[in-house]
Amino acid sequence: MTASFRIRVNKAVAWNAASALPKCIDAEGVRSLKTLIADWKVAVAMGAAAIAAIAMVAYAFFRPSEPPQETERKRRLQLNQIGRIAEGQVVELVEHPPEEPLAKRMFGPRARPIPDTRPRHLVSYSYAISGVTYHTAQDITGLEGQIRFERLVTGQPASIKYDPSNPSDSIIVADDWSGLR
Repeated sequence: MTASFRIRVNKAVAWNAASALPKCIDAEGVRSLKTLIADWKVAVAMGAAAIAAIAMVAYAFFRPSEPPQETERKRRLQLNQIGRIAEGQVVELVEHPPEEPLAKRMFGPRARPIPDTRPRHLVSYSYAISGVTYHTAQDITGLEGQIRFERLVTGQPASIKYDPSNPSDSIIVADDWSGLR
């Protein structure tokens, strides 16, 4: 079974001076897909569009994903550059056991990352901006050089950097800045 695709063509253009229809247009003024493909320029354009679509789909499935630690580092750097400072306080410091490595995705990166066996340190803190109080936490694993854990206590005042356009996005410690006193 063959599918017949037809495209309507302006009938005024289809008629020639001798009142005869061109070979590719039938009596109803419809041009068939077979005759469109016969024109090499159209065939090349359709082929290029199909290749481009396949390439975009393949890139979406097979591109390497960025590690979450790198995404968090970029977020901290961006907040450190554009952030405004507000006063807040430390609510608690929590230490979690190391995370289990996630199962390999079907269309993910081929190389397995080296598992991080360090315990995860989370600092929970709160701050108020324009009468709204925000409670959040930051994973400070890897930023131990910026923090003295022996001096970190619940209720301790701290400076918080937040995004002025999204005040719920904030940090208490960055790679080269610390709001802990």
